[in-house]
Formats: sequence, structure tokens, C-alpha cells
Amino acid sequence: MKKPAVGSGILSPFRSDAHDDPETKLIGRVALYAFLLNLGLAVMKGALALCSNSLAVTAGAIDSATDSFASLALYGGLKLSTRRTPSFPSGLYKVENLLSVFVALSIFFAGFEIARELFTRDALSPQISLGVVTLLVVGVAATYLFGQYAIRIGRQTESPTLVAEGRHRQVDVLSSLVVLVSVLPDYFGWHISLWGLSIDQIAAGAVLVFIVRAGWELLSNGMRVLLDASLDFETLDMARSILRSHPLVVTVQSLSGRNAGRFRFLQANVILRTGDLEKAHQISLSLERSIRKQIPHVEHVTISYEPRPRSHLRFAVPLSDRSGTVSRHFGESPFFAVLTLRLADHALQQKEIMENPHKDVETAKGIRVAEWLVEQKVDQVFMAEDFSHKGPSYVFSNAGVDAQRTDAETLEEIVAAIKEE
Repeated sequence: MKKPAVGSGILSPFRSDAHDDPETKLIGRVALYAFLLNLGLAVMKGALALCSNSLAVTAGAIDSATDSFASLALYGGLKLSTRRTPSFPSGLYKVENLLSVFVALSIFFAGFEIARELFTRDALSPQISLGVVTLLVVGVAATYLFGQYAIRIGRQTESPTLVAEGRHRQVDVLSSLVVLVSVLPDYFGWHISLWGLSIDQIAAGAVLVFIVRAGWELLSNGMRVLLDASLDFETLDMARSILRSHPLVVTVQSLSGRNAGRFRFLQANVILRTGDLEKAHQISLSLERSIRKQIPHVEHVTISYEPRPRSHLRFAVPLSDRSGTVSRHFGESPFFAVLTLRLADHALQQKEIMENPHKDVETAKGIRVAEWLVEQKVDQVFMAEDFSHKGPSYVFSNAGVDAQRTDAETLEEIVAAIKEE
């Protein structure tokens, strides 16, 4: 009967100092910069819209005003995202993704305002001066540089909100360029129209397309995390490889994970080659450390474990030749027989003669061979030497491998003795 692992394998409490780490502070600082930049652009473009009477510049001002409001909410949300309260003991990590959705909805609102202006406002000839053109160029440059900076920091910290903010700024660069290009003909006194629409109206429509596209991307990515979509395959595959690499892990029965903000949460159920709960707990702690070391931003690991139901016995015997003569020297044995015996009927299911890869090493030969056998996931080792209180015995003991001394001369004698038990 399978033993439940309730309580025995629950590991890795949430970090209580997550909001104080330098990475989180950096994310918050960049979010504050985003708000200040958007606020400055909104004020500048609003003033330019009033001076120029340009619909395209008005569209850019509405976009920046909405961005500044969203960035302010973003900054406050990031401050809350790593806090814990009695009502939310697991933290508020998904606030980051919730805010990504909020930014997307704000973008859609800006698009609606632009569309309303586009279809309800009478076409007027914009009044474009050199100052308007110069300030628009400055806005494009500032938006581009900050977008690159936000994406770089977002990828470095794996913050979905900063990556979203950076990508939004990239879209803003394109829309700002459209606005800039649209005002140049009026600056030079060229009044261009197409299909009855002024170049100013066409540019406002183009900005609207950019806005809707950016909003949809942010909305779909944010909702994916809020609905607890699985971690990406590469991350899960890496975690599975880490779990399987431990010599006492027989199999990984299940593995799942999810994102919340930039943090990752993993749950695994493993079958271990030991029934000792204390040893199993130490193994699970070791697995958790390995996962945290090799996979960034893992906030919580839950590992439940169960002892392997014993249906087969896998044992190893040192051999002096391939014919089955038992070697009297463990570390220097040229070959090892690794056999799998079915316990129900004592049928020999597998037999493999393997060359000893460490027989010619200069130092710690016995320990290296013992570690190699543990990697082969053997349950028992028979040997002619007495390794009590020596290196190989400690290796086998820590790995849960039963090491037995034998006086048998051949492999067949050992197999016969096991079958008679």
C-alpha cells in the first residue's frame, strides 16, 4: 500500500525578505522611472497638442497620459507584489501579472479615445513649429532608450511587468515616429491628403493600430499567468533532470509548476529508494537546493516523496573475469556484474557485465567505484573485502545501498543463495 507523504515532503517556506532583495528594489526603481518618463511625455505632448492643433499629437498625448496613470499603478503594485498578509499568506506575486492586464486595458482605453477623436473631430490644419518638431524628436529618443533599458532589466530579473513596460515603450517609439513624420509636411507647408483624409488623421489611425496590437499582447500574456498556465517546457524539463539525477530517486511520478510575477513555483512527487523518513527528508532538501541553484527565481518548492514498493532486487558483484569469478579486490576489479532479480518468483530478469571505469585511478579508487555503483541504482552489493568503517561503506550507507561481505567464489553461487532466501 502506498504511503502518503503528507507533511513529510513539504519544503521551502516562502522567503520573508523577498521585498528587500536588491533585485526587487531595482524593479521598483525602474517602474518609478517609467512613471516619471510617461508623466513628462504626457505633459509635453499635451502642451504640443494645444499649440499645434494636431490630431496625431493629441493621440500621442492621450497615449502617454494613459501610460503615466498605468505606470503609477504599476509602481504601487510592485511594492505590494511581494508583501504577505494573514489574508494572503502566499504573497501577492500575481499583482505583477494583474497589472500587466491593467496596462493592456489602459492601452485599449487610449485607443478608444483616439478613435473617438479621429471620427468626431473636424479636420483642421495643424500649426507646426520647429519647437514642436524638436520636442517630438526628444520624446522619441527618450522613449527608445528607456524601452531598451526596461527590457534589459526585465529580462535580467525575469520581471514580466518590466518586459511588458519595455515592449510598450518600443511600440510607443513606432507610434511617436509616425506622429513625428506626420507633422513634418505641415512644418514645411505641404498639405497632403489621401482618400479625403489628412496626413494628420492617417497618422492618428496608425497610432491606434499600434496601440491595439500592444494591448492585445499584454492582455493575452497577463491572463495566461493569472489562469495558472504551466511553466514553459524547458524549465520543467530542467527540473525533472535535476530530480532524476539523484541516485536515490527511482522515478519522478509527477512534476508541475506555474509562474506568479517573475517567481516560479514547483511541485513534484518522487519515488525514493529508501524507507527511512529522515534520510528521505535530507534527500528532498538536497533536491530543493539543487533546483534553486540551477533554476533562477524559484520561490517555492514542494516535494512529496514515497518509498519504492520493493518488487525487484538490483545487486552488483565485483568480477575478476567475464566468466563470473568473484574478485577479491573491490576497487581493482576489472568487471562488475549488475543483475536484476524479480522477488515474486526469483526470476533473473537482467544481467549485465560492466567494465570498471575507475580500476586504474591512483587515489580513492574504492570510493569512486562505490559512487559509480550508486549511480547504477543498485540496491545491494556483494564483495569479498571487509569495508567496515572505510570510504566505500559510508558511500553505500548514505545512499541506502546494502553492502554485504561474501565468501562465494562465483557469481552463480551468489545468485543461488539469493534465490534460496
